[in-house]
Amino acid sequence: MARGGARHADAAIESGREGKGVAGVGFDGSLPPIHPPGETSSVIRDTLATALRSALSTLEISPIPESVHLERPARREHGDWSSNIALATAKAAGWNPRELAGRMAEILNADLPDHVTSVEIAGPGFVNFRLADSWLHDVLVDVETSGVANYARSSTGDGTKVLLEFVSANPTGPLHAGHGRGAAYGDSLARILERCGFDVDRENYLNDRGTQMQLFVASLIARRDGTPLPEGGYQGEYIIEWAAEMPADADVFEWGEDRAVADHRLTLSRMNVEFDNWFSEKSMVASGAIDVTLADLRERGVVYEEGGAVWLRSTDYGDDKDRVLVKSDGEFTYLLPDIAYHRDKFSRCYDLLIDVWGADHHGYVPRMKAAMQSLGHDPSELECAIIQLVNLLKDGEPVRFSKRAGDIVELSEVLDEVGADSARLTYLLQSIDSTQTFDYDVVKSRAMDNPVYYVQMAYARIQSIFRVAAERSVAIMPLAQVDLSLLVHERELDVLRALSELPDTVATAATDRAPHRIATWVRELAGAVHGFYHDCYVMGDGVSAELTQARLHLVESASVGLAIGLDLLGVSAPDQM
Repeated sequence: MARGGARHADAAIESGREGKGVAGVGFDGSLPPIHPPGETSSVIRDTLATALRSALSTLEISPIPESVHLERPARREHGDWSSNIALATAKAAGWNPRELAGRMAEILNADLPDHVTSVEIAGPGFVNFRLADSWLHDVLVDVETSGVANYARSSTGDGTKVLLEFVSANPTGPLHAGHGRGAAYGDSLARILERCGFDVDRENYLNDRGTQMQLFVASLIARRDGTPLPEGGYQGEYIIEWAAEMPADADVFEWGEDRAVADHRLTLSRMNVEFDNWFSEKSMVASGAIDVTLADLRERGVVYEEGGAVWLRSTDYGDDKDRVLVKSDGEFTYLLPDIAYHRDKFSRCYDLLIDVWGADHHGYVPRMKAAMQSLGHDPSELECAIIQLVNLLKDGEPVRFSKRAGDIVELSEVLDEVGADSARLTYLLQSIDSTQTFDYDVVKSRAMDNPVYYVQMAYARIQSIFRVAAERSVAIMPLAQVDLSLLVHERELDVLRALSELPDTVATAATDRAPHRIATWVRELAGAVHGFYHDCYVMGDGVSAELTQARLHLVESASVGLAIGLDLLGVSAPDQM
């Protein structure tokens, strides 16, 4: 199984630092956080949840739920936070949900929680909170004091060992464009999980035995010797190139695999993707692991023989039919080595296995879960993410193959066309559940409708602000001495609202295995930064020194957020564009 203008230079500023820059010019780190780093949103949620439970208690509602659901309304006019607690508890308490929500709002408005300016009801019984700007100023303090290292970091996955397998291409030729999507997804997911405290190992499974490897070796020999290719052989020009490189006395199988793996490593490294382990299927033949796995299955009574073949009773574990493990001619199917491989994974004491597979492997998921259950493992400890196809466009026309690789487009060619950053972020813009159209012309353009350029330009604009501040000898004062209450412009608050959402976004991206949520968030923060850059002077006529300081810290916090988001996506944060 193969797996803006002169006005901006003066105002929206243009700042004063190179690289990480003025992240803390004048800030000595002594200011204590107002609460544990990165937990502003959690503190607000806890405050609101406590207030809601207290209101229910006042109304003698029983039982009071232990957990209170709070979320940010999709529409800003509905407030900053919303809860469905009245809807969830009204029926059991014998209340009308909207009436209960109204009584709760009365109680809460009579003694407003910290940062809350009003409590309203909406729809059939939602309780909505409007917050003062002060809570967003606390977000700024939280972001800056936590920094890139700690903001939006959690310990939810502490103690959980994860083996994340992705790419896992046959070492029979170059990686293709579709592998790029899997590579970007797998590596970004690993980064997200690690930020949530999971202990993640990245692994690439080499399908280095079987028919395709035999055809690959035979194709290399044919090209070296000038003889016809075998039926079904590999026809790309890379076979001719590699055969010309191959020493006359080489072990063709070993040399060919090493050459393909070296090509994979180089291409993946260009994408900022590195693996902890490269696991060889062939090694399991040498170690006897495949035979031991089959013996284990026999001992458990979950295989049988029929028609000269060996079958797994996978229907006993929810599969739609039993599966062949050993064909009647004695050859293994793809399934048996894969079962042995996953058995080996579990033997290495991982708590969770995540496999990232290609679009043609949907049917493989239930049979692999069935196989793991037949070996005594909890099938929920194996997750399989399926990457949908990528359609490439260039000059408005589909790109289906390359001259060098034959009937595929090499991933290295995609990187040559658009660059690694643009390729990675583009691959991560959409959920892997949907087919993706990758338009070279859009991705290469230096225009704001290019999502990659849009996000990186936001970071570069922040760095330009710090450079201008340095040129004008404007030093950033310590955060404790800055009046953040001056940040009341809607563009300023938009930046802080976006930053406040990052911890929840990271947590959700980890839980849902969804890096595209980070890509969406980064674009939203970039939009807020561009809006601020366009509408708000940082220095210049009409801007007080006090407001300049507050805005410098605002853009510093935005810099932290963008740096975190881009790092989770494996994309660089350039100082200049």
